Amino acid sequence: MEAKVVWQEGLVFIGSADSGFSVRLDSKIEVGGSDSGLRPVELMAISVAGCTAMDVISILQKKRQQVNAFEVLVHATRAEQHPHKILKMILEYVVTGVDIDLQAVERAVQLSQEKYCSAIATLRGNVEFDHKIVIKSH
Repeated sequence: MEAKVVWQEGLVFIGSADSGFSVRLDSKIEVGGSDSGLRPVELMAISVAGCTAMDVISILQKKRQQVNAFEVLVHATRAEQHPHKILKMILEYVVTGVDIDLQAVERAVQLSQEKYCSAIATLRGNVEFDHKIVIKSH
C-alpha cells in the first residue's frame, strides 16, 4: 500500500492512496487552517470505525443475522498532559435488525478487534480499545 499527501494551501492537504481515492485534510481555523476538511486524528477514528464495521457486518451476514441498520461510534479519550494523543477508544456498535443474537455480535466484534481490523492492529499498544454493543429491534 502507498499513500501520499499533497499540500494545497494554508494547512490544506489532499491525501490519496493507491486505490485512487482521496480525502481533504485540514486543521482548525484557530491554528491556521480553514476547517474545510478532516483533521488527521478524525481520519484515524473514522478508519478504525470503518475497518471494524466492515468486519462485523461481513461476519454477521455470514451468520445470517438480519441487520437493517448498523453504525459504529468512536468515543476517544485524549491524554491530559498531551491533548493530541489518544489514550483510549471506545467503539459503540449500534445494530438494528430482526432477532439479532447479542452473542453473535459480541463474537464478531471480538474477531474484528483481535484478529481482522488492520487499523486497530496498527494502533494496539498505543491506544486502549474497549467496546459497547447496543441492539435495537426493528
